[in-house]
Amino acid sequence: MDWTDDGIVLGARPYGEGSIIVSLLTRERGRHAGLVRGGGSGKSRGTYQPGNFVRASWRARLSEHLGNYSCELLTAQAAGHMDDPLKLSALSAACAVADGALPEREPHPAVYEGLLALIELLEGEFWPAAYVKWEIGLLADLGFGLDLTRCAATGMNDQLAYVSPRTGRAVSLSAGEPYREKLLKLPGFLIGSGGFGQADILDGMEMTGHFLDRHVFGLQNQPLPAARARFLDRLKQSATISGGGTIP
Repeated sequence: MDWTDDGIVLGARPYGEGSIIVSLLTRERGRHAGLVRGGGSGKSRGTYQPGNFVRASWRARLSEHLGNYSCELLTAQAAGHMDDPLKLSALSAACAVADGALPEREPHPAVYEGLLALIELLEGEFWPAAYVKWEIGLLADLGFGLDLTRCAATGMNDQLAYVSPRTGRAVSLSAGEPYREKLLKLPGFLIGSGGFGQADILDGMEMTGHFLDRHVFGLQNQPLPAARARFLDRLKQSATISGGGTIP
């Protein structure tokens, strides 16, 4: 059994003497792991950084085996953000979330394309909002889509301000006011009403984190990935973020 495809490196972990197990995300094969012999050496280590784009050849005697990877680096995305720790942590977070959330060897082309788009948008101004939208897209692709189009209580689509932590449906300002302490805040950038500041991004991260924990990682009895927690900490500590807004 063998195949060759392009993929995004999601993560790598040590295995034995100098080898690593690499997790890639490809369009046709989804999240797929394989053994890279000697991949833990200094010469090869840079190839397998989260977010890098590689051309991978996979070979195994049987399809259900772990198999072996041989990878050629196409684009070193991680190296391109070494001078920006916030963007680098966002890249690592997205890859870790995808690695932990996606079933192995199950195609999820929308998540793959979304991650490629997010990587490209890291060069732009509003990438933090794009990150939140990517997590929303991941949830939807896994069957846990949020309904942010109209109020769950009134059916109207004006003055949407909150999200129900139970149903994932939007709630208007007036309908949600009596329960505001129990509801999640709905960032304006998700409904086309602006709001790209730091507080809006953190509200978005809290919202997606809640549903990732509830519907994905919690079902596996796993916490949210440590890389995502580090990214969130950097967001909170950052003096400014792209798209405007400062820490109070």
